[in-house]
Amino acid sequence: MSTFPGQRRDKLLSLEWRPTASFENLLLRSQLLSAIRAFLGERGLTEVETPACSSAAATDPALDSLTTRYTGPGAPTGLPLYLHTSPEFAMKRLLAAGSGPIYQICKVFRDGEAGRYHNPEFTLLEWYRPGYDHHRLMDEVSALVHRVVARPLSDTRMSYKELFQLHLGIDPHNASMAALRGCALERGITNVDGLRITDSDTWLDLLLTHCIEPEMGPGILLVYDFPASQASLARIRPGTVPLAERFELYLDGVELANGFHELADAREQKRRFLQDLEKRRRLNRPVPPADERLLAALETGLPECSGVALGIDRLLMRIAGAEHIEQVLSFPIARA
Repeated sequence: MSTFPGQRRDKLLSLEWRPTASFENLLLRSQLLSAIRAFLGERGLTEVETPACSSAAATDPALDSLTTRYTGPGAPTGLPLYLHTSPEFAMKRLLAAGSGPIYQICKVFRDGEAGRYHNPEFTLLEWYRPGYDHHRLMDEVSALVHRVVARPLSDTRMSYKELFQLHLGIDPHNASMAALRGCALERGITNVDGLRITDSDTWLDLLLTHCIEPEMGPGILLVYDFPASQASLARIRPGTVPLAERFELYLDGVELANGFHELADAREQKRRFLQDLEKRRRLNRPVPPADERLLAALETGLPECSGVALGIDRLLMRIAGAEHIEQVLSFPIARA
């Protein structure tokens, strides 16, 4: 039996070791995962697993990866590895290899994210549908949420432009930075000059999170056709105003899911990677290696498809009526 010096033992006993989630909420999590697997299994999707660690990382300037290091056979001097922020890149490699429709439920990791709706380690559901565009996938995501939430839900859909016009009376695709700044000031967002905002997308995100989301109300809201500058990994539909074929799902004003009509052009994907990395350099952010294996898979051929990532913990919060993510996690970062 191990023994500790008195001071060390007292410290161990004083640490809060209990789970932050009630056993009722842990049971709800188990039931939710079973219901999700049943829903997707009924629709012909295959559950897959991909590595949590990768030699490459997401280049998105809004994300920071947690890192680790492998030392052993094949890497005697050590190999830096990145814990995935999403299983997306590896799942697309499976799609390019001919997997057909697939889904994954896994832990993902994002540095610097903790708060009411964030924990640096969280559970993500991600699935891909060959032959679907983003509107058809929106139907399926909405059907899943209706299935697992045990209460009647309204279901509203509107474009990103319609959302901003409804709540703020502005056209997000054509408003100047001065107009966006003025809108923020009118809505009581103070100290905006101290934020050093240098692009319209940051203003739009600020207005969305601080002014629009609190007014969304109960039920499902699907928002689609984002600005092309916010395409991330989505296709861009050309037009007088090019639009990203991307959508987000909100439940009771909380963002749960982000989906794309997936970009399949390897050259365009590489251009976006390089653009992201250059922005990270300007911001003095870590510059990880881009995923060359994904680019090789895209070069071989990704089937036309749409994909979506849905936060399990946030969905569970809405089902359980929880106010903080810690209420649905057994051990959040503070007790890990």
